[in-house]
Amino acid sequence: MPVPEYSKARKLAQKAYRQDIAAGRYPYPKVLDEFLPFAATAGETDLGLIEIPLRLVAGTKTSGRTKAFASNFMPLLDEDSEFAEKWSSLYRSHIEEGIREPVIACEFMNSYYIIEGNKRVSVLRYTGALSVSGYVTRILPAKDGSDEVAVYYEFVEFNRFSRINTVYFSRPGGFHRLCSLTGKEFGVPWSEEERRDFSSCLLHLETEFAALGGAALDVTPGDALLLYLRIYGYAGMIDKSPATLRKELETLWEDLKEPSREKSVSLIMAPEQEPEKNLIRKLIAPAPPLLETGFLYYKTAESSDWTYGHDLGRHYLENHMADRVRIHIYDGIETEEESDARIEEAVADGCSVIFTTSPRFLGSSIRAGIRHPQIKILNCSLNTYSGHLRTYYGRLYEAKFLVGMIAGILTRTDHIGYIADFPIYGATASINAFALGVRMVNPSATVHLAWSAEKNCDISALFAAARVSHVSGRDLLAPLHSPRKYGLYDQEAGESQSLATAIWHWGRFYQRILQTILNGNWNRTSGAYLGESINYWWGLSSGMIDLICSASVPARTRQLVELVRKQIETGEFSVFSGEIYDQAHRLRTREGESLNPEQIIRMDWLADNVEGRIPRAEDLVAEAAPMVQIQGIFSEKDGM
Repeated sequence: MPVPEYSKARKLAQKAYRQDIAAGRYPYPKVLDEFLPFAATAGETDLGLIEIPLRLVAGTKTSGRTKAFASNFMPLLDEDSEFAEKWSSLYRSHIEEGIREPVIACEFMNSYYIIEGNKRVSVLRYTGALSVSGYVTRILPAKDGSDEVAVYYEFVEFNRFSRINTVYFSRPGGFHRLCSLTGKEFGVPWSEEERRDFSSCLLHLETEFAALGGAALDVTPGDALLLYLRIYGYAGMIDKSPATLRKELETLWEDLKEPSREKSVSLIMAPEQEPEKNLIRKLIAPAPPLLETGFLYYKTAESSDWTYGHDLGRHYLENHMADRVRIHIYDGIETEEESDARIEEAVADGCSVIFTTSPRFLGSSIRAGIRHPQIKILNCSLNTYSGHLRTYYGRLYEAKFLVGMIAGILTRTDHIGYIADFPIYGATASINAFALGVRMVNPSATVHLAWSAEKNCDISALFAAARVSHVSGRDLLAPLHSPRKYGLYDQEAGESQSLATAIWHWGRFYQRILQTILNGNWNRTSGAYLGESINYWWGLSSGMIDLICSASVPARTRQLVELVRKQIETGEFSVFSGEIYDQAHRLRTREGESLNPEQIIRMDWLADNVEGRIPRAEDLVAEAAPMVQIQGIFSEKDGM
């Protein structure tokens, strides 16, 4: 005698069947054998006994009794059938004792196909179970260069060391990014406690994601998790209530609804012309109140070269806008918790404009933008989508190209060193621009790349072995009490004299942005009306990026560099134009073509005259983690 639950399950099956037919979909579970012969495969792997997420069971291996089930694995056959009796018997057994016998299945492209145990899957799904034990054989697809297969192979590797098969992403790089955001090193096995905690967090997020209508979005729950972790972090997530989790997820919903907008950052490549104010209105208008402006600093100007550069910009503001702007400094910040608190302090102090001067503060800046939409928050970072704030950076690569030209002319050995800091957005473009500048004047020269953030990297020994004559070091003027080599310098010179250096002139950017706000033209910026994410990305022509050249550089060399500089500023010459090959001798741009801004920002390859590599996440020192976690060039592809 069938149990009453069979009738209820059958109604669910009939509903799913009707919906599939109306939508033109196949109304039964998929049959792997019907499409696998048309897919190129690369072998099989025995996974042994594992827990199979029931939501990932897509169908059956063979046709068999497939039509006894709807696509949701609920039963379709009549209630007086032998099938109904067996289903009911299994249901009673599950309620009384639980189903313990494993199913047998195949896994292909992160979907499971049942060989034996269809009714067990049906009963367990009906009763709300999350998984079923099963002996699984994995069928590997052939690598074809597609994003779909690339994501799957990342999953296979992630699953190997984490033993987690419940999370998945729509684009390559997600599993590396997940490890970084959860504080794990990709490739290092997860403990049982780590798996349990993560699975609990993922389940809670999936529940709220579904309740908010996530099924209608073109993203996976895993994609939503990455965005959530990027903004709210992993620490403490397991202790959050469902209400808190849902509220936080709701703040990100617009971003999740249009994930493609992450690639549609509105780049402002140069300062826009400010409209002239009526002269009479200027004369009779009362003096406006001082614009309260906050600056958040990583560490201090005395302990961080990066902050020192921004603090010079702050001094520039005080010298040029003291009668219109009141500046508040919030420094000594080293953790995300501290940056959260100091932004709130700046808001409480009445700051209506807040510059967060490090990519490390991006997450805090976005969260603050969500909480305080009336505050103008600008974060110093590149290639960031968020409708909640604006970002700014500089096209440093334009100046680095010019420094490369000087190095190519001055080298005595045709071997030039380049010291980079972190593999983040913009860094690779600067390296390649320098190398192309070298090549323009010296096609025989090689650039030897070293990373200051790489573990166990003996830069001096590397350059000595390569017979390097000149080195391009950091392009920031160090605090006065800590002199060191910077810019382009002669490796064999007795004194640390800089021959040329690219510099940031942050003050000019800050002055222009604050003047725009004071003039009432903040919302006139391109893209503002459409609610786009705005990223100011100014170059040499704006004065935000500059080049200092020593008098010890030959006059003819300086004259040539100045000529090319003017062509870059006017747009007559593009640094990344013409025939360019990478280290694998792949053609990256053809004669008569140029790379577009998106290709330059996301550049994850090195020019063919560069000797070296882009380090992996696990090759970097701990201090680099916060930077590459947020702005690492591997975040979309190879990690971070």
